[in-house]
Amino acid sequence: MLSASTSTALADTLQKIASSGRVTLGYRESSVPFSYLAGPRQPIGFGVDIYTHLIPALKRATGRNDLELSWQALTSQNRIPLIANGTVDLECGSTSNTIARAKTVAFAINYFYTGPKLLVKQGSIVKDFNDLAGKTVAVTTGTTTMKLLRKLDLERSMNMQLLPGKDHADSFLLVDAGRAVAFAMDDILLYGQILNAKQPAQWQVVGTPPQVEPYACMLRKDDPDFKRLVDSVITDLMRSGEFERIYAKWFLSPIPPRGRSLNLPMSDALRDNLRKLSDQPAS
Repeated sequence: MLSASTSTALADTLQKIASSGRVTLGYRESSVPFSYLAGPRQPIGFGVDIYTHLIPALKRATGRNDLELSWQALTSQNRIPLIANGTVDLECGSTSNTIARAKTVAFAINYFYTGPKLLVKQGSIVKDFNDLAGKTVAVTTGTTTMKLLRKLDLERSMNMQLLPGKDHADSFLLVDAGRAVAFAMDDILLYGQILNAKQPAQWQVVGTPPQVEPYACMLRKDDPDFKRLVDSVITDLMRSGEFERIYAKWFLSPIPPRGRSLNLPMSDALRDNLRKLSDQPAS
């Protein structure tokens, strides 16, 4: 556990960046379209584009025009510890803003809203979460969906067998190989896996989301100056219309690596937050 003095030192991110001349940004390897790899250590995505708008603001705030970018791969399991201990300064990916996580880290303005569903093969008898009783289900380690499945299993005595994947691509492969009947995860991440599948028509996303998941950039707790800077960049993007352009690029247009489009219009909840600029966690 961090001591009070260590925690305070880590929380001054802008001073840390100014002193080192380096900012460490976290990325995910298969969180399409938020943050994923286009090649060896070449992260791209919606969240990565947010970073490109943040860097000029960081240079101004720290006085470091020579600011160096360092990239750190993250998983669902290690992302929160690596933010909290100072290894990574910021993660803009597919991390849900929750009350439980806010005890350890902080979140910027919410920039996406989703909910957990199920990825299954066409013709599957699984249509919703209740159909998972007695079944083997793939789920990515360290996610809110894994906690949800454990809760449902306990409350409904479903006798599910949870098969953990190290990332979303790994979880998808568990279903593709027939080791699990479904992959439970936030619907947008499931659509992202179908987008890059060899035969997308073989797959479908089913089920009614039991909860809403707001996504937001994650940073260290008790660091108001850094949060204010990140929030100001996102606010400017949302008020200027640039955020909608970035959204259209990743959710309404063909994207790498297969040149397919998610064709996912902005939700009412997200469009509403372009006005509210809320950082409220999931209820």
